[in-house]
Amino acid sequence: MSPRTAAKSSPNPWIIAVVVALASFMEVLDTTIANVALNYISGGLGVSQDEASWVVTTYLVSNAVIVTATSYLVRILGRKTFFLACLALFTISSIMCGFAPNLQFLLLARIMQGIGGGGMVPVAQSILADSFPPEKRGQGFALFGVAVVVAPVVGPTLGGFLSDNFSWHWCFLINGPVGALTLAAVAILIKEPEGSAEERARVRKEKIGFDWIGFGLVATFLGALELTLDRGLEDDWFGSGFIIMAASISALAFVLMIPWELKHKNPAIDLRMVAGRQFGTCFLVMMATGALLLATTQYLPQLVQENLGYTATWAGMMLSPGGVVTLVMMFVVGILSSKVQPKYLIAIGAGFVAFSMYRVTNVYSGTGFWYLAEARMLQGIGLPFIFLPITSASYDGIPSSKTDQASALLNAARNTGGSIGVSLISNTITHREQFHQSRLVEHIIPSNGAYQETLNQMTNYFMGQGSSQVMAQKQALSWINEQIQSQASLLSYVDAFWVLTLISLAAIPLALTLRNVTLGKKATMAH
Repeated sequence: MSPRTAAKSSPNPWIIAVVVALASFMEVLDTTIANVALNYISGGLGVSQDEASWVVTTYLVSNAVIVTATSYLVRILGRKTFFLACLALFTISSIMCGFAPNLQFLLLARIMQGIGGGGMVPVAQSILADSFPPEKRGQGFALFGVAVVVAPVVGPTLGGFLSDNFSWHWCFLINGPVGALTLAAVAILIKEPEGSAEERARVRKEKIGFDWIGFGLVATFLGALELTLDRGLEDDWFGSGFIIMAASISALAFVLMIPWELKHKNPAIDLRMVAGRQFGTCFLVMMATGALLLATTQYLPQLVQENLGYTATWAGMMLSPGGVVTLVMMFVVGILSSKVQPKYLIAIGAGFVAFSMYRVTNVYSGTGFWYLAEARMLQGIGLPFIFLPITSASYDGIPSSKTDQASALLNAARNTGGSIGVSLISNTITHREQFHQSRLVEHIIPSNGAYQETLNQMTNYFMGQGSSQVMAQKQALSWINEQIQSQASLLSYVDAFWVLTLISLAAIPLALTLRNVTLGKKATMAH
């Protein structure tokens, strides 16, 4: 990006750190704030739960795509101008989300919101690096890291409270006043670093162009892939001409992207970096981590709301203890990072996350609040073991001229992985619910003694409530049907968390293939 030279007459760096951390907090918050409100959104807009999940995935895809263009746009526009533009777009599109009259308008606004938000986090890191002297940068990044890691956990709690007590619209409208205040603070406090104007002039003079074709291929590949994953189950996968077309476009864009990016002088994505063993492994682990973080943050609240009778507020509260644990573990892992090789810390973190996912596979209709909260706390222990060490591991061997590209790619990996994870689990739940329902219905036959006993007991119960025998039998059959649907739904979530357990376990051997790095170096955080 722009030259890492401290700006003249800068305000107190801690004030700048708070401002950029607040902007980044808003952006990351919006990856999860709508998760517990999906039931409200689907009901309010008259769409299915599956269609409502696009509110999450479209944001993640647009967020992942734009980070590949961030470095070039900063060099052309200037860091402050670009940051203000991103923040303004994010704020305006948040208000548009809040006033969305239908799903199509909401998804368009979420795409715009993702584009605005995607550019803010990498630029915030550069602003912090310039604002603090080298010996204090670690403290500035610690504050930034706390904001970015805590935001996904605060999101469901805040979203649940706003949805239950006001409406789902306020999950987005709340960004309006906060964004306006942050815009004013950034305009007043943030300065362009020395040499920024000269750098922009040099880029224009030398006509260093951006790889727009490569960027278009990346956007087409990710967008069509997301469309395929989201609509596949509903449209009968490859039995649908639309799905075949979307999958073909995604595959074609991917195939064309590889030779184009390899031969381009300034590629949108440095595929050679991604293909390298060290960085490529970190890229895959970060994708898995994004899938685990976003899928659990969306579907754990959905599980307890649909099957355990939680309100959106209590679903969010169930995730909160995990956020506190994550906050504490950030500092613990920060100390360990200077003493233990990243590959071992990442493997330990993946182990904790796998165990937390395994605990959720034991959920049943009588599962208590703290059982699930403790599972989330185990995940909260594991995530910092992955997020912090993966930075020093991924930057090892990367020249300083490509650290911005590395940061952008890790951001893209996290968001793309999150989007794929959400789609994968959504499809797993839908498919496995149909499977379990068909298996359970096989037992609802007159010759089944348990079925007959249950039918008689419930018929007698409803007759005791004043219903006639005919009406009581209909009510009993309806009750049995509800129990079958509820049990099938619960079992489908169990299967989904088994998938997440396997993804977590797969990250362990991947992490152990990383090479050792020199310990004790201060690395910037890749969020």
